[in-house]
Amino acid sequence: MNPTFQFLKLQFVVITLHIVRGQIVINGEQIVPMDILSKRLRERAEQLGISNAEAARRVGLDERRYAHYVAGRREPDLAILVRIALSLGTTPNWLLGVAGHADAVAETTDLLERFANAANGMTLEELQLCIILAEAIVAAKTRR
Repeated sequence: MNPTFQFLKLQFVVITLHIVRGQIVINGEQIVPMDILSKRLRERAEQLGISNAEAARRVGLDERRYAHYVAGRREPDLAILVRIALSLGTTPNWLLGVAGHADAVAETTDLLERFANAANGMTLEELQLCIILAEAIVAAKTRR
């Protein structure tokens, strides 16, 4: 009988940890704190007027598992995060607090819609004053 030997390979991994603007960065990758996800999950459920139990049902998850995400005790994998976002009518980026170009476009669209709704209730003179004011703001920016 021949003896078999197993050798263990030991590796040392250097991890660089930085705090950048309140965000944790490990080896150059930004780590999103799970408190943002848990806050956004609660916020979205409130916006939809649903309980955590209903949100879990919509996502197709066990209530306890979803509650761990809401409490910030666990983080979902990518597939579950996408499923949560789709089920709650939002995006993974929003749930993680990651702002993007699409968010800026959506915000601009919302503001323009609000402005148009307000303009519908104005007289012609009030609308002309608003246009003059908007043009003055743009002109002042170009002079800087």
